[in-house]
Order: sequence, then structure tokens, then C-alpha cells
Amino acid sequence: QVPLVESGGGLVQPGGSLTLSCTASGDVARSNTMNWYRHAPGNAREWVASITTDGHASYGDSVKGRFAVSRDNVGTTFTLQLTSLRPEDSAWYYCNLHGPRGIWGRGTLVTVSP
Repeated sequence: QVPLVESGGGLVQPGGSLTLSCTASGDVARSNTMNWYRHAPGNAREWVASITTDGHASYGDSVKGRFAVSRDNVGTTFTLQLTSLRPEDSAWYYCNLHGPRGIWGRGTLVTVSP
């Protein structure tokens, strides 16, 4: 069973919105901070956002004010809302536990294009 599964990616026009989800299996994420990263071809992997178990959210500078991260009360569904999207937001988006050497999902692709 894959511990983390992302969904919700797709093609959207600049200025549009998307909602990404990360579903965690079992208790793998219940007591942990969930991180979101993105990776665009040719670019370094970029940290996007994190949310702690008590709901404290933090964001990378490039997405602050445009993206919003949340989690459900049982720690199995995590959401990343993307608004005011720009072409440079195009990337594979991943949810992650325990940092770069931790647990990764397989990603969901976001493409922002006219």
C-alpha cells in the first residue's frame, strides 16, 4: 500500500485555481507534519508548504499569499489550495513526511498555461 497518494493536478490557465489532495494510509501521517514540495524540469526541488499536527501552516516565499495548506482532523487527508496560478507554478507536486529523506508520494502534475 502506497503511504501517500496525491491527486488533483491538471491543466489550468494563468490566474486559475486548483486543489491538490494528499491521502495518507493508516496512521503514517497522523502525528506528523505534512510537507508539500514541487519539482519542475530543469529546476531544483522546491519546498512549497508545511502544516503541523496542530494546524500551523508555513509557506515558501514564492507561494505565500496564493497557496493554502490544510489537514483534516484525523490526519489522513491533506489539501493544498493553489490560487492565482502562474506559468512558473507548473511542476510536479509532492506530499512528503519527514523531509527529503522521508516518505514521498508519486506526485501530481500541475500545468499552468494559456
